[in-house]
Amino acid sequence: MKKQVRVLGIDDSPFTFQSKRALLVGVVARLPTYIEGIMRTECDVDGTDANAAIEDMVMRSRYREQLKVIMLDGVAVGGFNVVDIDHLYRTTGIPCATVTRALPNYDDIEDALRTHFKDWKVRLDIIKQHPLYKLGSARHPIYATAVGIGIDDLEIILKECTVVGALPEPLRIAHLISSAMVRGESHGRA
Repeated sequence: MKKQVRVLGIDDSPFTFQSKRALLVGVVARLPTYIEGIMRTECDVDGTDANAAIEDMVMRSRYREQLKVIMLDGVAVGGFNVVDIDHLYRTTGIPCATVTRALPNYDDIEDALRTHFKDWKVRLDIIKQHPLYKLGSARHPIYATAVGIGIDDLEIILKECTVVGALPEPLRIAHLISSAMVRGESHGRA
């Protein structure tokens, strides 16, 4: 794999369920850790516009042609605004991945979706459409899936951009920025 590839890490801001919108922050990093750019957009809390918001943000970006992977901190942003990485890959032409620290409890997710959304089945199908692979070290595992890139190549990219712990730097920094923009100071485990 070529050295110094560019990746985009996206995370959402903290929000309350009274919030109507959630901030999404994207961090463009040239691997291993050089931050080249920051971008932002918004999506509805528990809405269905995450794909459109991310697609628009990416397609407007001057970095679009250079990005090798779009990685998201989980498969949903702004609560249960689920991102369909297959659709995101088709519309942007950029491989897409989701990364999470823990395996999701699909039973709990299904219960929450059934309780709050008429389209719960559609959201659940998107959430479960790809198997998650355990990557990283035994001490700091992460779970990821991807489209447009093999899981072995994704693992190489994730290892290259992870400095401390398990979370890749583009996602960690996106988390810190989005949290600071909403709360005035970064907060939470990044």
